[in-house]
Amino acid sequence: MSILANLSFAPTQPTGWLSYSLNLLKELKYLDIDVLSPREISGIKCYDSPSDITTDFGINGHLKRLLWTQFKLPSRYHKIKSTLLFSPIPEAPLFSSCSYVITVHDLIPLRFPQWFSITQQLYCSYYVRAVIQQSKHVICNSTATAEDLSKFLGVTEDKITAIALGYDSENFRFLDLPTRNYFLYLGRHNPHKNPERLITAFAALPNCKDYELWLAGPSDRRYTPSLKAQVAQLGITNQVKFLDYVPDSELPKIINEAIALVFPSLWEGFGLPVLEAMACGTPVITSNLSSLPEVAGDAAILIDPYDTEEITEAMQAVATDSALRSHLSSQGIIHSQQFSWEKTGQATAEVLSRYV
Repeated sequence: MSILANLSFAPTQPTGWLSYSLNLLKELKYLDIDVLSPREISGIKCYDSPSDITTDFGINGHLKRLLWTQFKLPSRYHKIKSTLLFSPIPEAPLFSSCSYVITVHDLIPLRFPQWFSITQQLYCSYYVRAVIQQSKHVICNSTATAEDLSKFLGVTEDKITAIALGYDSENFRFLDLPTRNYFLYLGRHNPHKNPERLITAFAALPNCKDYELWLAGPSDRRYTPSLKAQVAQLGITNQVKFLDYVPDSELPKIINEAIALVFPSLWEGFGLPVLEAMACGTPVITSNLSSLPEVAGDAAILIDPYDTEEITEAMQAVATDSALRSHLSSQGIIHSQQFSWEKTGQATAEVLSRYV
């Protein structure tokens, strides 16, 4: 009996889904597990999947992957003689004889439909719902996402297991570097990530000119131009840096040297940047909504992400109160040690083992 992990979506550039998948596979290596992937993965037995169906190819790749998943994946599953398909994203063949367990990271397109295309909403409302109905079990990465699965898709509690994510403790750690004069945001520029209110809050700092705001995350032609226009209108072009995508190898230093990570997202399935920043001993300001309190615990300043004045006050407090920074730094390091990919892997293996 063997498990087939489907990584046919895997892009060339690291993403949250890919990081989750690869770190999890390392911890599942003691199971009898094969992998479908468009490229080789070191130390793991892989079977080829088409290279043009990954998330690198946008909507065309997505549509091709759904068709391949529906009509080609089942034959690969049976040819390899798998007994369980594990998909780290909510995609699997419908009305097939494949037995599968999936991971759902969030249902943000259903929570904020105004910011997502009708295609994305239909994908979640109908395709993901159908995949969940036909799955053996659903893994998600927070209680908040488990509640959304029940609220939006009617999934029963007994079919869901919430398993927290881990982080790379070898790279994301305290480096004892001097703090520089910038606040850091990590993430995409999508509206639900709330960068517009963050920029407004930063501009309202009493001594804004003494600081910088670094936005580390891939540019998006839908949203980045309006954020840059906002920065220009507020007269803070010299204070705000758009770093675009930052490789994982460079992130620990950037995080360590920041005054604080400011992550005022309106909703997250988990919120890995919060965990990584705490592990680095960097103070964290984040939202009091969704999964973020689950991740941050009492080791961060929790704010109402809709209240820009509250975000400004938190930034001012961290910037000017060295005792507060020291407290948040030490508490963050201690709290982050509760999370690990080993724990994530063990909990996931327990779920998968029930259905092999």
